[in-house]
Amino acid sequence: TEECATEGSLRVVLSLPLPNMSRQTSVKNKSAAPIQITAEQILREAAERQAAAPKAPKQKITDPEELQEYRLRKRKGYEDSVRRNKGLSSTWLKYAAFEESQRDFERARSIYERALNEDYRNPMLWIKYAEMEMRNKNVNSARNIWDRAVTLLPRMSQLWFKYTYMEDVLGNFAGARQVFERWMKWAPDETAWYGFIKFEMRLGEHARARSIYERFVLVHPLVKIWIKYARFEHKLGESENARAVYEKAVQYLGEDANDERLFIAFAQFEEQCKEFERARVIYKYALDHIAKQDAQDLYQTFTRFEKQHGDRAGIEDVILSKRRFEYEEALKLNPRNYDVWFDYVRLEELGGLDVAKTREVYERAIANVPPAPEKRLWRRYIYLWINYALYEELMAADPARAREVYKQCLGLVPTKKFGFNKIWIMFANFEIRQKSLAGARSVYGNALGMSLKKDKIFQSYIQLEHALGEFDRCRTLYEKHLQWAPQSCAAWTRFAQLERDLGESDRARAIYELAAAQPQLDMPEMLWKSYIDYEMSEQEYDRARLLYRRLLERTQHVKVWLSFAQFEASIENIEGAREVYEEAYGALKNNESKEERVMLVEAWRDWEVERGDKAGVDAVLKRMPKRIIKRRPVQTEDGTDTQLEEYYDYIFPDEQTVTPALKLLEMAHKWKKQKTVD
Repeated sequence: TEECATEGSLRVVLSLPLPNMSRQTSVKNKSAAPIQITAEQILREAAERQAAAPKAPKQKITDPEELQEYRLRKRKGYEDSVRRNKGLSSTWLKYAAFEESQRDFERARSIYERALNEDYRNPMLWIKYAEMEMRNKNVNSARNIWDRAVTLLPRMSQLWFKYTYMEDVLGNFAGARQVFERWMKWAPDETAWYGFIKFEMRLGEHARARSIYERFVLVHPLVKIWIKYARFEHKLGESENARAVYEKAVQYLGEDANDERLFIAFAQFEEQCKEFERARVIYKYALDHIAKQDAQDLYQTFTRFEKQHGDRAGIEDVILSKRRFEYEEALKLNPRNYDVWFDYVRLEELGGLDVAKTREVYERAIANVPPAPEKRLWRRYIYLWINYALYEELMAADPARAREVYKQCLGLVPTKKFGFNKIWIMFANFEIRQKSLAGARSVYGNALGMSLKKDKIFQSYIQLEHALGEFDRCRTLYEKHLQWAPQSCAAWTRFAQLERDLGESDRARAIYELAAAQPQLDMPEMLWKSYIDYEMSEQEYDRARLLYRRLLERTQHVKVWLSFAQFEASIENIEGAREVYEEAYGALKNNESKEERVMLVEAWRDWEVERGDKAGVDAVLKRMPKRIIKRRPVQTEDGTDTQLEEYYDYIFPDEQTVTPALKLLEMAHKWKKQKTVD
């Protein structure tokens, strides 16, 4: 069906299946309606058009018979309701309120009594019952009701409060106090005690309030109650009594007294009384007896107190104590957190003047030895020993203790698996600062005998003897070094440099020759470069040229050729340099690495542009390669070809004769260029 309305109405299209038909009727017009409407508009319009609910007509009662009928009808309805559900208190309350409105108090009392017989544990029934009597000024009846209620329900604080409030309003303070005393025998919660205390304070009975507090803290021995008791005394101006309360709290509570709230309140009380020394003693006592994790607010309060009333030393002591606590907590989680130990010992070194305390922290730190003899675990730990030794030497001014620290450290390190040359060198330098040359040499000797890696120790030892002018000792040490590591080009070079500095040219050349004759070297290029640079510095160019030739016999690396050519150019031998380039070009022609030939030709071209002539430049340009893009298969781990990758290749002019495909490609490029010009 389709229903269309005028503007402002709804257009609803419904497609319903018709009975007894072979196929379902489809909607032909599926376009959007010209007027769109939302679900919110539909609901709002439905609410606006909804008819108002009918209201019951007002009834006016004009004669007693009609009133009796009305009462009978209402009572019958209430009786039927309570008969159906006697445990529903709201029905009883409405029934009693109706009888009260009719001023029939006997019926109302009867209804309340019936309700209490059904559920006397409901405090609302007692409260409404007593409030009815109080509204109608039946004080004795209300008092009897309250008395029955608190007797049957002594743990219901609301009933006691209502009872005492009634007596207080009536001015029967003795009766109210008597009710409170009855209530206190049941040891109620804190609210009841505070209500009793406020009642006595309002009457000005301070002595009675004090006695109530004394009983209160015995029934509820809590820290916050002791604090309120002390503040009560302080508010009355009884400072001695307040101090006695705080002291009694600390003694009475025992272990429970280790609460930062109690000590903060006690210290603040002494601060208000201008007893700053007492307050400081309380703070320090609390910090010593309370667990660190439970004393955060105590630390902050103590810091604030010292900033206001203490000197600089006191303030720094508080700050140091707080940071010590943080470090201790971090070390409890991970005692091998060496970064925390570094911060901890630095705090003791800079902030404290107690050398014994600093040494204690260092001893605790170095006691946490790494769990395994692996150097990666010892790298941070060893610096604790280094800092300890430097502290004993420089700050504690105890050289004997510093020497003992070095010895203990070297005895602890597993030197058979790894070592720390830094420790040996620092120990030797320490002996030198103590003007003990024999001790330093002894340390170096022990290091050379025990260390696995001796390069740095040899170097440091030689520097010491060189500074002392003991060149024979230096030669002996170099010989020992080269016997231990004949492949060390750095050692050979430094040994030759020593002889050069001493003017012993023959010795230096002999050392270089011995080094070059070694079957295995770790960095031969450094050795040969040093040897060649030495001959050049001596202006022995023929010797240098001969060294280059000897080096080229061992390696045909392009950098050697370039260095050789630069050497010839540096001595103004232009033709010699060009000959070196020519020779290098021919030597690298058979090299599989075309990148080296390209590097050589480019360097040759740049040199010809800078130092050569036009003919030389043209000759080099004719040898410049062409760069082309090629493809090659990429093999996976199992050896199969998956895809092709592009790479750059270089074709030199002397190679084009054997590559007809390249010639064909070049002719194709020329034809395309000519066609583009036409």
